Amino acid sequence: MSSGKKAMLVEGAVGKMLFRMAVPMVFGMLGIVVFNLADTFFVAQLGTPELAALSFTFPVVLVVGSIAMGLGVGVSAVISRAIGKGDHNRVQRLTTDSLVLALLIVVVAVILGIFTINPLFTQLGATPEIIALIRQYMTIWYLGAVFVIVPMVGNNAIRATGDTKTPGMIMVVAAAINIVLDPILIFGLGPFPMLGLKGAAIATVIARATTLIVALWVLIYRDKMVSFELPSYKTLLASWSPVLYIGLPAAGTKIIFPFAIGVVTRLLASYGPSAVAAFGVATRIEFFALIAVIALSTVVGPFVGQNWAANLYDRLELGMKYSTRFSMLWGVVLFVFLVVLARPLALLFSDDPGVVSTIVLYLWLVPISYGLQGVFQISTTALNVFHRPMHSAALTVVQMFVLYIPLTYIGSSLFGLKGIFAAIVAAYAFSGILSYLVLRRVMAGEKRRYQALNAGI
Repeated sequence: MSSGKKAMLVEGAVGKMLFRMAVPMVFGMLGIVVFNLADTFFVAQLGTPELAALSFTFPVVLVVGSIAMGLGVGVSAVISRAIGKGDHNRVQRLTTDSLVLALLIVVVAVILGIFTINPLFTQLGATPEIIALIRQYMTIWYLGAVFVIVPMVGNNAIRATGDTKTPGMIMVVAAAINIVLDPILIFGLGPFPMLGLKGAAIATVIARATTLIVALWVLIYRDKMVSFELPSYKTLLASWSPVLYIGLPAAGTKIIFPFAIGVVTRLLASYGPSAVAAFGVATRIEFFALIAVIALSTVVGPFVGQNWAANLYDRLELGMKYSTRFSMLWGVVLFVFLVVLARPLALLFSDDPGVVSTIVLYLWLVPISYGLQGVFQISTTALNVFHRPMHSAALTVVQMFVLYIPLTYIGSSLFGLKGIFAAIVAAYAFSGILSYLVLRRVMAGEKRRYQALNAGI
């Protein structure tokens, strides 16, 4: 490749490479976690109704974020393969046209979101009092959606090159800005008025805006991955088609998770606002706990894309072996850690006895399956890059619609809150095992296909 990004991930020790790529993403993901935990912590000081309102927004915010993440999965997959093949012109066209597509999605998300706040959150089980609080937050959040969706796509394009340090740094800076602005705008420190939930939303939008500015600078000026040539309609379709082929199923499957969270949130609403508030806190702690394997799953995509394009199947097998083993070991460590620290962690967010006891119950049960949930994340990411988005989608459908949702309702009817959380354990564990078996079969098939082509069969 005469210009542009070189394929960085097709040589060198696999384990060291994955570790080197994952570490910056751990800090970046930590930035996201701290970002969300800061919102939760400061809003919790306003009271249980405000914390419940923020918890109700979590599934909806996840839906919008999941659409952007799904699109980002498609972007990362096709760009990493173009880099692996040495086609820089294709890299530029894919990056540019994907950003345009992200802008179009923002417009649709804002229009639909603002006009569906009341009916949507009513369906989720929020009372009129809580909906009034939700509207304060979500109206501002929707108007700032461009700063959420576009940077996610841009950061995935950067990661496709093998650079995980820059996206990680961007997320850390955004988290730092949010932490500073949250107390100022929520509680009205200094010359600023007390804005409550509106302040939390404004802080989020400002922090996310920085990620957009930095991501665009890197893509345009540093990596030269953006083209300013006006594309034809056919050119746009040629770029969007492979991105959407992977991105749409990926977005659909990522939306399934917040949808399932929304269903469980509605189920928990029957146990009272304290149960909903506790679930919101517990799921944020869960994301923090899984940060290492989530970071690893994000770097697996570029690694698979570049090595698959270069037909380096032994490296692919070794990379998947290291990744899944790490996930299982990390799961054991998390389980021990959270069993010991569940109550102190819960008390950081609330002194409401009902909220604290529910958080502790969740953290004593669900982490049993975290190792296999990490395997699920890694396997489905790899399947998307292997051009098997429907395999990944089917696995997510099984996890959420065949296991997660039905089992939580059965568990609730039989054992109450304990039954709900035990059902989540079962769903995570079984789907993790199944995803690993599917990935192994796909990888073996790809290797046989390549060997057959080389043998002239």
